[in-house]
Amino acid sequence: MVFNTWLFFFFFTIVLALYVNMHRSAQNTMLLCASCLFYGWWDYRFLFLVGFSTVVDYWMALKMEGTAEPNRRKQFLLISVVSNLAILGFFKYFNFFTDSLNTLFANLGFDAHSWRLDIILPVGISFYTFHALSYTNDVYHGSLRATRSFKDFALFVMFFPQLVAGPIGRATHQLPQYLNERVIKLEGVREGLWLILWGLFKKVCVADNLARLVDQNFSRSSELNAPVAYLTVVAFAYQIYCDFSGYTDIARGSAKLMGFDILQNFRRPYAAINPQDFWRRWHISLSSWLRDYLYIPLGGSRLGKWLTYRNLMITMVLGGLWHGAAWNFAWWGIYHGLLLVGFQLWSQWPNRWHAPRSIAIVVMFHLTLLGWLLFRCTRRELVDGVWVDRSFQQILEFLAAPIRGFSWSGDATEIATVLALFIVPLVAIEWFIDPKREDRGLYDRPIWVLVLVQAIVAFFIVRYGVQNASAFIYFQF
Repeated sequence: MVFNTWLFFFFFTIVLALYVNMHRSAQNTMLLCASCLFYGWWDYRFLFLVGFSTVVDYWMALKMEGTAEPNRRKQFLLISVVSNLAILGFFKYFNFFTDSLNTLFANLGFDAHSWRLDIILPVGISFYTFHALSYTNDVYHGSLRATRSFKDFALFVMFFPQLVAGPIGRATHQLPQYLNERVIKLEGVREGLWLILWGLFKKVCVADNLARLVDQNFSRSSELNAPVAYLTVVAFAYQIYCDFSGYTDIARGSAKLMGFDILQNFRRPYAAINPQDFWRRWHISLSSWLRDYLYIPLGGSRLGKWLTYRNLMITMVLGGLWHGAAWNFAWWGIYHGLLLVGFQLWSQWPNRWHAPRSIAIVVMFHLTLLGWLLFRCTRRELVDGVWVDRSFQQILEFLAAPIRGFSWSGDATEIATVLALFIVPLVAIEWFIDPKREDRGLYDRPIWVLVLVQAIVAFFIVRYGVQNASAFIYFQF
């Protein structure tokens, strides 16, 4: 069940109609049942996994709060962490490591046999695992009291708008909202409807129209010349941004209609002026989670510059692999780790040049494009019954595009036309909205401006929206 379908529209309409006529406890019960239905629609068998994680984390948090003995508390936290990561590791990374070993053995001249298991990756497992781990970590560190209500905690883990593709919930922010009464205000309804409309525009107009060209050109990467290769990577940059942020907008908008507040996950990431700024704007819930629960526990920047660089690299490599069990995600994580380390070194340079903001944005955007090239090259081939990763070869094919020439072709014109049609209104509206108050930005304008912008967005959805609903990219993570 995906947001950009009539099925979800009917599902959410029924949920909302029931919700507004119930008191808090009944609302939570109904939302938990609706979330189980929403997730079970993909594959009901995986409800056991999310249920197991929920039960383990609920009890470990109570156990931690029930003892003051530090070693016992640490043991309970360790049970929570190991249980969650063991499930995530088995379903997401088992085949990745066995395939990598097979490839290594084959390259060394040994016979390689496929050890792959026929495992289906549970939708949203990376997201709900991190939801739950934020809770037990916050209880362990004393920043949150363990909840006695299993139903309310389960709803925090499984709340359907953000269950399969985030944003990654923080227990300190969201759990109190399930424990207390919600008030639905007209302001929240207006903001929620706008976010849903805006998210649909990003997904069905921008991302889905660009997806066709991106998929087509990445499948023939060895044939592309420089203009087509460059525009294809630009197209993917906006495809993944609009696909992922579109999901987040719809999730946040749906939650607002019920009186909930979900954390903002994007803040105009392609306006970043340096690598640190990019990660303050892109997938904010993940970058802040990695900062608080991985980078800082490793020592952060407190242990000297070389250990700081080590911590940055570990955090970004693991952050890359969080996105998927493939080498292209590892390259992407390594690349962004190097960017962050390089920026820190540059910041410490005494006579460094301070670029104007506009130039810094352009430079950072192109550094980001190179990262997206690493991220998107996912080629894998079956050789003698063994899956072999060819992502690095595909990356080299894109980088070799200038050798094939700089002539402008019909393919380049097609991509440029589609980019201009959708990216111009996207960027114009994003700059028009106050980036610090994304939900309310339009409502500080005159009413005729609000109506005009919403009418333009609705027109694009009706006129150019892709009718065949496709899953969101981050569902696979």
